[in-house]
Amino acid sequence: MSNRCYWIMRCDQHLLVLPGSDHLFLQDDVSEFAAAGAAVPLGEWRGCSCYAVEVDRFPAVAGAEAVPLRLVHGLGGEAAFAFAGRAVQLLDWQRNHRFCGHCGTATERLAGEYAMRCPACELIVYPRISPAMMVLIRKGEKLLLARSPHFKAGVFSALAGFVEPGETVEQCVVREVREEVGLEIANLRYFASQPWPFPNSLMIAFFADYAGGQITPDPREIEVAGWYAADELPTLPDPLSLARKLIEAALASDDAVVPPRVSLVS
Repeated sequence: MSNRCYWIMRCDQHLLVLPGSDHLFLQDDVSEFAAAGAAVPLGEWRGCSCYAVEVDRFPAVAGAEAVPLRLVHGLGGEAAFAFAGRAVQLLDWQRNHRFCGHCGTATERLAGEYAMRCPACELIVYPRISPAMMVLIRKGEKLLLARSPHFKAGVFSALAGFVEPGETVEQCVVREVREEVGLEIANLRYFASQPWPFPNSLMIAFFADYAGGQITPDPREIEVAGWYAADELPTLPDPLSLARKLIEAALASDDAVVPPRVSLVS
């Protein structure tokens, strides 16, 4: 039986990949990188087991390149980006919870699940996932797009914000729209979701209709916001983002009632 498997290796926030190959990630014997660090099992990639590992430096591999996570989408597509994002989030979780947050004891990883356990006080820590909403608001033939000071220069997107404790995602949408731009919305409807590993979000996207108010941006969150027709759009987010898919779906539909996008990674 072959012991060969795939490895997603990270060093200094870069991943080692093989551009142009059909599998993208490195493939080698299980034992080849075993000493490089604590490997995290990811499941299967291209029919073989795959592991993520943090290393101090990358091995010399012919044709391999070190790239940031965002570039994986362009090199390997949506499935590769999602799988690499899973690896990065699990490596972050393992690194950030080496010691118990309650008593300070060194933790140990439980077998068979993603869980770090404290042997002293038995606190168990699972990978963190932060739910965040995104909403694209329509007013007649125009869409509300806004710019955060954290965006790339010139980029506008849909509104977004994190769900707070004790809050439903739907309540979060209404609150964030009020807080960020001072508007009321109606006819909220689900579009799709996307894991977003920067660093550990789950983006949940909606369409909504304008129901009242004047745009009043909160300067702490929004630099500028406005209504844009299809022929006057500003620079939009990267194609890999759920925000871009949300905007494109709205532009392709007269009423923005679009079936959810479902993408399965095998």
